[in-house]
Amino acid sequence: MKNNSLKHAYFVMGLLLMVFVIGTVGYSLLGFTPLEAIYQTIITIATVGFEEVHPLDNRGMWFTSALVIFSFGIFAYAVTTFTRYVVEGVFRNTFKDNKVKRTIDRISDHVVICGYGRNGKQAAIELIQHDVPIVVIEENPEIIQSLRETPGMLYVEGDASDEEVLKSANIGSAKAMITTLPMDADNLFVVLSAKELNPTIKIISRASVDNSDVKLKRAGATNVIMPDKIGGQRMAKLVAQPDIVEFIEIMLLQSMDSVVLEEISCEHLASRFSGKSILELDIRNTSGANIIGLKRKDKSYMINPPPNTILSTADKLFALGTKSQLKQLITTITHEGSNP
Repeated sequence: MKNNSLKHAYFVMGLLLMVFVIGTVGYSLLGFTPLEAIYQTIITIATVGFEEVHPLDNRGMWFTSALVIFSFGIFAYAVTTFTRYVVEGVFRNTFKDNKVKRTIDRISDHVVICGYGRNGKQAAIELIQHDVPIVVIEENPEIIQSLRETPGMLYVEGDASDEEVLKSANIGSAKAMITTLPMDADNLFVVLSAKELNPTIKIISRASVDNSDVKLKRAGATNVIMPDKIGGQRMAKLVAQPDIVEFIEIMLLQSMDSVVLEEISCEHLASRFSGKSILELDIRNTSGANIIGLKRKDKSYMINPPPNTILSTADKLFALGTKSQLKQLITTITHEGSNP
């Protein structure tokens, strides 16, 4: 729709330019200087009623009459078109879209969200809360307008299954993609296209139909989420283990300022902790946070790792604490100081 509006605007400007050129050339051939020809063309097209620069002979009168008849409709059409574009905000939207495009071209390590329905919108909210840059791909004009009016939101209007649209979202520099399109076949096509454009990208896909998750993973999806299945499991657990479910939701979903669960990389683990155990780090006393889980280099997980567990730079910690405690934990394990 946006491209059609721009093409229409260019077409109207082309018509105006054509009339202007015809008028200027015609009056020049009638003996007017270039400046006089331009002025005479403008007052003729605009039908303002000013006197001619020079008295016109028969040829001049016939040319002026033809120019007025030919240009009157085009000029009125152009004024109407541009007025409508101003009222409807087409020019303002185009300016905003171009500004957003320039920002997207410079962004990196962002997350591309394909589809801004219920799942996509919730994913966007969660990522924004964690200060993760996102780019939303959506083809619904009404949703795009809503995104356009949201300060700081980056978006691309179009079909996410189109490779050119994915390129417009700078998929090659993205670290992850979340595709939440309603049709599994569309999600499958998006996954295939994204993997071809960025083989190292992490992809989280939505699926509705059983066995679609297997196909999506074969296509390159890192993880596949089935909202209906998860919803059913959650409802059952709310009956069998309601307090546990609500406790986990407090940690993961509500983003409370009091206590949060955070993933912390040991990539920059201080050398003084090399070969040291969790116990020797004395994390609880130095930061106040608790390590409740660990992910190893081989992607295996340890729940509630024992104190004698040795950490390495390839590990990831899952720590529970306040934001200030987690910040202190990161400082503790990365700070190069005297040996404990």
